[in-house]
Amino acid sequence: MNQGELIEAVIKKSGLSKSDASAAVKAALEEVGKVLKKGDSVRTTLGTFSVYKRGARKGRNPATGDAIKIKASKGVRFKASKTLKDKVNRRRS
Repeated sequence: MNQGELIEAVIKKSGLSKSDASAAVKAALEEVGKVLKKGDSVRTTLGTFSVYKRGARKGRNPATGDAIKIKASKGVRFKASKTLKDKVNRRRS
């Protein structure tokens, strides 16, 4: 599902206009990004988004085999909630 499909799903579930649904989805995603940029986590009924730090390390250029330095960076993790896991793993009878 891409962002456009998510907006269409919100329209169907909520009855909002396309512009209102689009604004709501974009605002929600923007806020998640802002919170993560500050280093805080975001908890939803789907799960938790959090930021983690990856330290600087040595690596190898796969084309040449030369040693290279890889800078420290930050990444985003998502841990699914029990509710989401149960929905994904629910068996149909």
